[in-house]
Amino acid sequence: MPPHARTAWFRTLGLLFVVLVGAAVLGIVIGYPWQVLAIVALGVVGWHYWRLHRVLGRLTARQRYAPPDGIGVWNELDRLLHRGQVEMRGRKRRLVEMLRAYRAAAAALPDAIVVVDRNSQRIQWFNETSTPLLGLHYPDDIDAPLVQRLQPLPLAHWLAGGRNAEALETPSPLNSSTTLSLRLIPYSENLWLLVARDVTRLLQLEQMRRDFVANVSHELRTPLTVIHGYLDMIEQEDLPEWQPMFNEMQRQSQRMTQLVEDLLTLSRLESQGTLSAEETVAMAPVLNTLRREAIALSQGRHRINVEDSATVDLFGSNKELHSAFSNLVSNAVRYTPAGGEIGIRFLRAGRGVALEVSDSGYGIPAAHLPRITERFYRVSTSRSRESGGTGLGLAIVKHILNLHQARLEITSEVGRGSTFACHFGSERIRPRDAGDADTGRAEAHA
Repeated sequence: MPPHARTAWFRTLGLLFVVLVGAAVLGIVIGYPWQVLAIVALGVVGWHYWRLHRVLGRLTARQRYAPPDGIGVWNELDRLLHRGQVEMRGRKRRLVEMLRAYRAAAAALPDAIVVVDRNSQRIQWFNETSTPLLGLHYPDDIDAPLVQRLQPLPLAHWLAGGRNAEALETPSPLNSSTTLSLRLIPYSENLWLLVARDVTRLLQLEQMRRDFVANVSHELRTPLTVIHGYLDMIEQEDLPEWQPMFNEMQRQSQRMTQLVEDLLTLSRLESQGTLSAEETVAMAPVLNTLRREAIALSQGRHRINVEDSATVDLFGSNKELHSAFSNLVSNAVRYTPAGGEIGIRFLRAGRGVALEVSDSGYGIPAAHLPRITERFYRVSTSRSRESGGTGLGLAIVKHILNLHQARLEITSEVGRGSTFACHFGSERIRPRDAGDADTGRAEAHA
């Protein structure tokens, strides 16, 4: 209890004691001590009830009254109540100002913001941008069912995903030529935040970029074919002094051809929303093919180890998965010095499986790992040119894995090597046929 409240309490008790003692003395003087004491005690009780009535009036009046001057516990209670009211009103005013500021900020956003009740999926609030993007109007659409109001958008199944729902790209309900990106953000127990963004321009720019890369790559094929043809027609034995130049021209033209092929492959993968054809991918033959490719690229300069402990197959595109795995194996061979070790392992990883390609090469600094799968991103430009890489291999791997709902995990330590792991979920696992397993073991021991 604070000192001033304790002082007021003792003063009230002291005053009560003085009143009762005075009443007793007066009663003795007039000859009716108990009667006078009872009357005074009832008066004290009545006075306290009257003060309690005033306090209740202050609490229910919803008005601010200045606390009366005076001492005693009731005056102190009045002052404390008044101070609590002032502080509460100040907090409410600040909260209202913050709420207005947040609503003004949400209203000013270029994205549509819709607050949705989680249980009923009814609209609780939306900002002004929701009108041109989603066609919502205030106050008619407040408390309206979201799925019914935004027809024909495919929202029913998407909302069922809750916090696990991925971003949904869909045409606007007002204009089919406008593409919206919808995100569902649970921000409380009972409320969701639906964010709709106009991504039409971004998709157009992305399509223009893909078309440009594809068109340029196609156009480069013809002059490269001509250059290859003329280089093959030249009798290099007749011009021995030009032999180094011819060799360099052939090497660079082949590198350019590989770059064009990689660009076309990447453009095709980016334009694919889903896999064109899916089948059971027998991993035992794939691993043995990767082993033969690694041995051919290495030409005896590395130790190649292949391990298959998962004993299952994958479901997806055989061609695309082999391309991704082959890219990882060729990178491992290219960036590992002679005498190093290349490991190819197909193993269980949690509820899924993973194909890991490890090497004992140069390693990748940690600062480069977040960007290593970007197009043309190079950790070391000179080393990439020496190895003949195009800078597109990991970008291709990433897009192929995305089409298979898989992910690429990269761990590396400078001077000790790198590990590239392709993780596949349980939905991509298929039981392996006994014939494939026996064939794989036979080829591995061949």
